[in-house]
Amino acid sequence: MDATNASNVLSGAAVWRIEDVLSVARGAVRVHVPDDAAWRESIEQGAQLVEAMWRDERVVYGVTTGYGASCDRAVPAELVSELPDHLIRYHGCGLGRALDAEASAAVVAVRLRSLAHGYSGVRLCLLEHLADLLNHRVLPVIPEEGSVGASGDLTPLSYVAAVLQGQRDVLHQGRRRPAAEALSSAGLAPLPLRPKEALAVMNGTAVMTGLACLAWDRARRLAGWACRITAMSVVALRGVHAHFDPRVFAAKPHAGSARAAAWIFADLDGGRGSSTGVSGAPLQERYSIRCAPHVVGVLWDALEWMREWIEVEINSANDNPLVHTTSGEVLHGGNFYGGHIAFAMDGLKTAVASVADLLDRQIALLLSEHTSRGLSANLSGAAVDRLCINHGFKAVHIATSAWTAEALKLTMPAGSFSRSTECHNQDKVSMGTIAARDALRVLELTEQVAASCLIAVTQALSLRQRLGHLDPAGLAAGLAATWAEVSREVPFVDEDRRLDQDLEHILAWMRSRAVTAVEPALVRPEETLRA
Repeated sequence: MDATNASNVLSGAAVWRIEDVLSVARGAVRVHVPDDAAWRESIEQGAQLVEAMWRDERVVYGVTTGYGASCDRAVPAELVSELPDHLIRYHGCGLGRALDAEASAAVVAVRLRSLAHGYSGVRLCLLEHLADLLNHRVLPVIPEEGSVGASGDLTPLSYVAAVLQGQRDVLHQGRRRPAAEALSSAGLAPLPLRPKEALAVMNGTAVMTGLACLAWDRARRLAGWACRITAMSVVALRGVHAHFDPRVFAAKPHAGSARAAAWIFADLDGGRGSSTGVSGAPLQERYSIRCAPHVVGVLWDALEWMREWIEVEINSANDNPLVHTTSGEVLHGGNFYGGHIAFAMDGLKTAVASVADLLDRQIALLLSEHTSRGLSANLSGAAVDRLCINHGFKAVHIATSAWTAEALKLTMPAGSFSRSTECHNQDKVSMGTIAARDALRVLELTEQVAASCLIAVTQALSLRQRLGHLDPAGLAAGLAATWAEVSREVPFVDEDRRLDQDLEHILAWMRSRAVTAVEPALVRPEETLRA
């Protein structure tokens, strides 16, 4: 089927990008199943070919045979129609926390996009029903655990297939409801699935890929915040700005490092106001400051190739078998294997955890009297005569260290833990969904580290202002704005108080916005050599 027509499931997008999945997942756009006659006919031809095959009692995996290692079991024609129901039922064994509404919608959107290629042998009405689930926000309750990432995300996707038939539970109108009840209230009817359709919905990489889209977006936002927090830490420490000079990064031109350095350098007003040359100023900063662009830059660069891999997966037919309507053949393969997503998510969580470690080291510099260059111990804002009983951000740093350690612990690659399952039929599996879930957990922990560091560095800037060392009017606009905004959101810590509510508040605040900054200016190598 023509790829351009197939990808028109989302009106206005020739090929889905991560942002398209996110727009659908967040309910920002409605899904449009196109009216293109040729495309619609090709979808129906696939379904008709499957029906003709089983009515002719041809051997078709998952249609006239059992599943997996049971594929040598022939299913007689009179039982073929029952087979999809059994697939859905016996895979109803997922456990763990349920995906939230955004994640569930991302999963449904990615599965819809894959089936729209026309290689899966499903009817047009199935695509329309998936679109209806998204447009009416009737979202399957999908347990997180139970997939090894090949043969796709069978168990979690069984919850999508079940909801199409009016079974199990959904998230609808802000609460968990029985699927049949929610479909009825939305004016939708259950769709009994025909032979091959349950397998087509379930046998693919939609769960790991949907989660990967969410993880990628959160990691991109985190990279921006890491740059902003680093710049604020440099100012609070009265640090050296020259470490972020673009000429340094032109000499080692990793694009991500150059971007991170440019963002930080812009926040430092192009290097103006540096403490270099001031009495007592260091010649070089510690690595958690000086090498910050090289740490965050790894994440920036990784996001580029990860986008490509994730978007190939989004825009692929990844179930088995595939139906080739032109030749009339059924093609058996392993497109359900999630190796690329597993590798990308294992890489993502490693790069993100490294950012957590970086920020944790920065907050340590700010809190210690030995490294903060004149700031009060633990960033306490208490009066001098009360410093003896106030401990400021001491416990926040302990908590930050705990979150960092947990993030680093989770970087063990899930993809390395393949194991044989399902009677040794699935004897090499990707663990892609586990990798994606791990990546989201590492992101959650690292965002907590970033939130604590943001509050701490805001306190540090305010302390520096009280010492007469800092005038907000002399700062770059972006950095000054963040300082002012966070100061409004979280009151200055003078006397000790519980900070969990402040942390939760600023964490939500950070997640709701992104840092934007200049892209790196091009510096010619000869300019670097002359510098």
